Amino acid sequence: MIPTDPIERTTLAGEYVLGTLDARTAAAVRAAIETDMALRQEVEAWEHRLAPLADGIAPAEPPPDLLARIDAALDARAAAPRTVVPLARPSRAGLLWKGWAAGATALAAGLAAFLILRPAPEEPRYVAVLQQDRAAPAWVVEASPSRGIVLAGAVNPRPVDEGRVLQLWGLAPGATAPVSLGLVPPDGRLEVDPRVLPPQEGMLVEISLEPLGGSPIGRPTGPVLYIGRLARVD
Repeated sequence: MIPTDPIERTTLAGEYVLGTLDARTAAAVRAAIETDMALRQEVEAWEHRLAPLADGIAPAEPPPDLLARIDAALDARAAAPRTVVPLARPSRAGLLWKGWAAGATALAAGLAAFLILRPAPEEPRYVAVLQQDRAAPAWVVEASPSRGIVLAGAVNPRPVDEGRVLQLWGLAPGATAPVSLGLVPPDGRLEVDPRVLPPQEGMLVEISLEPLGGSPIGRPTGPVLYIGRLARVD
C-alpha cells in the first residue's frame, strides 16, 4: 500500500500528517514509519513544515451533542462491537485541526506542490496564511530567497465579482508602501520572482480586490480581503 514513487510518498506523508487519509491507509502509514526510516523522515518534515500554520488559528470545540447525533444517524445493530480507529498518531500537526478540517485536502494538495522545487535545507524558508479572520484561513504562501514568493492557492475559494480581480501585494518591514506582486490567476497559484521583492521574515502579504487589469495607481484601491505575515519555519 505504501508507494515507491518519491512524489507519491511525499504526498502520502503530507496527507497523513494533515489527517485526511482514510482509517485503513492511515493505519498502514503508521505501521510503515516504524521500520521505513525514509517515510518517517518525510512525516517529520511535514510536521515541521505545517506546525507553524496553526499558530494563528483559534481552537474550535465540536458541539457536545455531535457524537449522539452521529450515533442516531447510523443504522447500526445494538449488539455490534464498537471499535475506534485513530486516523493518525498524535503529533504537533494535530493543531491544524483546530477549525481547519474543511480545507485540509485542498491545503495538502497545495503544499505538496512545494516539495517538487523546495529550496536547499540551509536556505531560510518562510510561510504565511492569509486570512480574513483568525478562524478562517484562506490562502497559503511559501517563500524563500531563491524561489521568491509563491501563492499556492485558496483553501476555501470564493468567487470574485464580475469585472473585478484579486491582486497580490507585499510590504517589507519598515516600508511605507506595498509592492504589487501581480494579479492572482483563476487557478490561484502565482510565483513571484525574488527580484520583484525579496522575501524576508515579518513581511506582510495581502490580497486586495481591484478593477480588471489591477490597481491603476500602484497601491491597493479596493478592500484588502486577505492578509498575513511571513514567518520563518526552518
